[in-house]
Amino acid sequence: MEVYSHSSYSTLLIPSFPSHSSFSRFHFQNRNHKLNNTLNLISMSSLSLPIKSPFNLPSISRFNRARRAASKSRASSSSDWTNASNRNVLLTSGATVSLAVANRVLYKLALVPLSNYPFFLAQFTTFGYVVIYFSILFVRYRLGIVTNEMLVIPKWRFFVIGFLEALGLVAGMSSAAILPGPVIPILNQTYLVWQLMFSTLILRRRYSINQVVGCLLVATGVVVAVSSGSNAGQRLSKVDFFWPALMIVSCAFQAGASIIKEFVFLDSSTRLKQKSLDIFVVNSFGSGFQALFVLLFLPLISNLKGIPFAQLPSYLKSGAVCFLNIGADKTGCDGAPLLPLLYVITNLAFNISLLSVLKRSSAVVASLVLMLSVPISVYTLSLPLPYLPEGGTTLSPFFMLGCAILVCGLYMYNTTRPARNSTEVD
Repeated sequence: MEVYSHSSYSTLLIPSFPSHSSFSRFHFQNRNHKLNNTLNLISMSSLSLPIKSPFNLPSISRFNRARRAASKSRASSSSDWTNASNRNVLLTSGATVSLAVANRVLYKLALVPLSNYPFFLAQFTTFGYVVIYFSILFVRYRLGIVTNEMLVIPKWRFFVIGFLEALGLVAGMSSAAILPGPVIPILNQTYLVWQLMFSTLILRRRYSINQVVGCLLVATGVVVAVSSGSNAGQRLSKVDFFWPALMIVSCAFQAGASIIKEFVFLDSSTRLKQKSLDIFVVNSFGSGFQALFVLLFLPLISNLKGIPFAQLPSYLKSGAVCFLNIGADKTGCDGAPLLPLLYVITNLAFNISLLSVLKRSSAVVASLVLMLSVPISVYTLSLPLPYLPEGGTTLSPFFMLGCAILVCGLYMYNTTRPARNSTEVD
């Protein structure tokens, strides 16, 4: 028996066992031997069996499959969102066409009792809508729909919009006083051409050849349908070149205002961190600045309408009396105030719906919607309607030809894949 002394118990006799260090050395040698055997088995089996990660991570192929599935899911979600957006644009455009037709028909009916006061009706809508739009804007602000961030949008853009629309109004009235009636709707089709140009220059949009041809076909169809049998070319040849040129310039002013409105919506999406700008912000401030400039141009506008500025207050008062159809001495105001009020309500809904189309799609699409409503309105007005004794007329074959050309143009524009834009404004 061997004696192993411990530091604190040197006098004790301890049985002869291997020391802790010897035991540990023996234990680790055994463990190393077993570990080597295990590694050898693993290395041999690795030739035929796949190695599985101890953390159970998916393999690269499985990760790629998952990534592709997620990408398809995102693409499917994006496609669903695009389809829903297209359906919304289609529904809004359909409602806008209906309102545009009703707006044109009711305007014609509203002028039956107000045949002597068309200028009053125009000014009533111009200044009355400012009060209505800002009242709606205030209510939506109180409800939290309109935020403070929306109200701090730079106002100089609305200043430009109002100025351009007022210039377009003055130039259009000046030329319309000289030009023959059937020529005016034909020259108004240059509005779409100006929009295509301004959309390319300001918004950096690119249109395919088929889209441009489709727009031109729509304008051609409207010209053929509206001018059928009117000998507009012969009538236009008797007018000085300045007046049709001024009508074309007035269309440029209006088209520029519509493109700036579209730019406001696109730019606000970035400023508001992808939030949508409320359309009543644009309607309210745009109509407010337009009314301001119309007020400044009012002496000129009234003279263009054959109303001396000194007689304007009495004219407006007489128009208001006829609009409300009050007073025993009023004659020729049958149908008021119902017909004028129906026109005002429909026109208000039409302007809101048209701006909604512009916001959801583009100014060019909004113009195409308006052009589609022109031949439908002409057809509706050809039917026998109350207060319109001249209804029930027969349309010429050129009208149907123009409608067919217009539909072909709409189909070509809407079924063509748009060209890739140079910027991401779309």
